[in-house]
Formats: sequence, C-alpha cells, structure tokens
Amino acid sequence: MPGAAGAGRAAIAFRALRHRNFQLFFSGQIISLVGTWMQTVAQAWLIYRLTGSGALLGFVGQIPIFLLSPLAGLAADRWPRRRVVIATQTASMLLAFILAVLTMTGRINVWEIIFLATLLGIVNAFDVPARQSFLIEMVGREDLLNAIALNSSMFNGARVAGPAIAGIVVAVVGEGWCFLLNGISYLAVIAGLFLMRIPKSQPVHDGLAPLEKLREGFRFVRHTKPIRTLLTLASLVSFMALPYTVLMPIFAVKILHGGASAYGTLMGAVGVGAMFGALVLAIRQQLRGLGSVVGFSATALGLSLALFSLSHWFWISFGILVISGFTMMMQFTATNTLIQAMVPDQLRGRVMSIYAMMFLGMSPLGSLLAGALADRIGAPITVAIGGLVSCLGGLVFVRKWPALRAPARDLVAAQGMMAPAPAADESAPPS
Repeated sequence: MPGAAGAGRAAIAFRALRHRNFQLFFSGQIISLVGTWMQTVAQAWLIYRLTGSGALLGFVGQIPIFLLSPLAGLAADRWPRRRVVIATQTASMLLAFILAVLTMTGRINVWEIIFLATLLGIVNAFDVPARQSFLIEMVGREDLLNAIALNSSMFNGARVAGPAIAGIVVAVVGEGWCFLLNGISYLAVIAGLFLMRIPKSQPVHDGLAPLEKLREGFRFVRHTKPIRTLLTLASLVSFMALPYTVLMPIFAVKILHGGASAYGTLMGAVGVGAMFGALVLAIRQQLRGLGSVVGFSATALGLSLALFSLSHWFWISFGILVISGFTMMMQFTATNTLIQAMVPDQLRGRVMSIYAMMFLGMSPLGSLLAGALADRIGAPITVAIGGLVSCLGGLVFVRKWPALRAPARDLVAAQGMMAPAPAADESAPPS
C-alpha cells in the first residue's frame, strides 16, 4: 500500500534517530543551526552595508580551518570527542554574544567583525572534525552512513529557515538581534551533549609524537588514491564554486534589485535544494553509485552556477539556486560518506580534519579571490568562471573514478562497512 511504502521509506531515511544520543544531538543541532545561519547571513549583510565592498566579504570566512584543521584532527583522535564539541560550542556561543552586544550598542566596526569571525574560524577548525568523528560514537557503525546524511539534511534544513528568518529580523530590528538569537540557540545543543550517555573509552596512545601522528594522517590520505581523488575534487569545487555565497549580497542588491529579505530568500533557496539532496542520500542503504553521484553532482553544480550568473530575474535565480544547493549537497555528502566508510577509526579525526581543510578551508581562500575579482570584472563573470572550472573538474573525476572502484571497495570492506564481494557480478562497490 502507498501509505505503508511511505512509512517504510521514512523509517529507512531516519533510522539513525533510533539512538537516544543521536536524538539529543539532532534536536539540539536543529535549533542551534538555525541560529548559526541567521548569524552567517546577518554578518555578511552587515559587512556589505558598512563597506559596500565585495572584496571585504571574502575576509569574513573560515580561513583558520585551513591552517588549524590538522591540529584539530589530532585533538579529535586524542581527546574525548564529546568534551571537544562541548568546548567548541560553548566558545561559539560566547563569540555570538560578544558580536551581539557590539552591534546592538552601535559600537561595531569592520575590523571587529573580521576579528570575531577569525576567532570563530579557529573554534570551527576544532569543532568540525570532532563533531564528524563523534557521529560513530552516537550511532555505531551500522547507522553511521545514515547519520552523516541526516546531519547534512539537518544542516540544510536550518539553512532554509535561518536565512529567511534573518532577512526578516535584519529588515525589522537589525543584525544584532540575529547574533543574540544565535548565542541563545547554542544552549540547546550544549544541553543535549551533557545529557548523552557515551560509553567511557580511553583514546589509544601508541607512543608516537604529535608531529608524527599528524604525518600519519597525511600519509594515509596521500597513499590512498580513492580518498585523495575525492578530496582533490572537493577542494577544487570549494575553492572555485562555493565562494558564490559571499557574493550573494551583490546579486541581491545590484543585479536582482532587492534588499535584505531578497538576500535571505536566495540563501534559503540554496538550503531548500541542499536539504532535499541530503534526504535523497539518507534514503539510500548502500554505497554503490556514490562515486558517480560525486562526479556528476560537481558537474551539474558548475553548470547551474554558470546559468545563475546569467540570470537577471529573481525567481529564475531562485530556481537555479535550488538546483545548485541540491547538487552541492549531493557531492559533499556523498564525499563525506565514502571517506568515512573507507577510513580506519584510529585515523578518523585526522582524515576528517583534512576533509574539513578541503571543503571548508578552501572556500574562504576562494572567497578572497572571488571578492577581489568581483570588484574588477563583476560578480556574474566571477561566478561563471568558478562554475565552469568546477564543471570541468567533475567531468575529469567521472572519467577517473571507474579505475578506483575496486580499491575503494576493498577499503570499505576492511572497515567492516560491507562484506567483501565473493564474485564480480555480486559486488556492490562504491561506483
């Protein structure tokens, strides 16, 4: 029956929520991430309102993630991950309150925004690998892949609500209230973390010096060709394509002739598409086909951004951005899933920190270039160039991935994520 089939699909899509710890994490993060997206949108708008400069928008990013992620990955593999996440979420809350006070009292300056954004980037450098590595402790190996997809859908569900709410709040009472609400929202996730019941486990110290352990993580990535190839494409797309988000205020005001609410709506369009992309992956119960998903999604993302750069009509731009969000999330969630399926537990924090470098760390570096280019050749041409380069990278990946399916399958089987296939016609490799 259709109703039973729908209920069955829902049970599959949300199966990681049967774990109490993940329920607490999921519910707290939904509230907190709405606040995070409100702050992200309000902060970019505040910078643009104060300066009118596209170049300065590139500075409000997460550059510290690129510089500090290796150390953060080492911390995630050495210390209890829940404690690391509690510390990072508490620090993020305090920074949001400081930004709120400065803004609401009218004493905020551009350099203070950049300084606080840099501090938040340092915090996020430690938060991302610890939080990604912590998922397996909440749900176990059997539901890890579903938890990754649900985590992404939660992130992008908040991306829908957060910018829309921020656009209204900024237009009515100003950016400072977005920062204040974000600070309050962290209380939900911090409370959830304290309520979790995580089995006590002592991190294994093998006697290696910290520097050698850092090298161990980089060596694993360098010599593991499927992971190296996935990360190379992720870094290319992050550097060339994702900086379009920091140029969105320019599109909202100068090209589409809107204001803060239009900006929030456009950012929400990306979130709508991204949320559906993550939910599509959450329904999947196997790894087979994810490699192709990565390559074709990167190609489609690049094409959609090239089309977005040509649009001068608001609702056409909105529709294209839904596609951009969908393909972006399909690529990066599939990449995250494949890497976590292939990496040994003892290296998970360090490898996920390298993933954070390539995904989150490269984007602000690209934003610096995109902001500078936008001031010289215009935002549309800048976005079009990034989209076309990403499209080319996706096509190259699609051509190379078939040769990497067998080693990828062996890595997945070695981590117990699937049984080794006894014969080629019965295999279910990542493809």
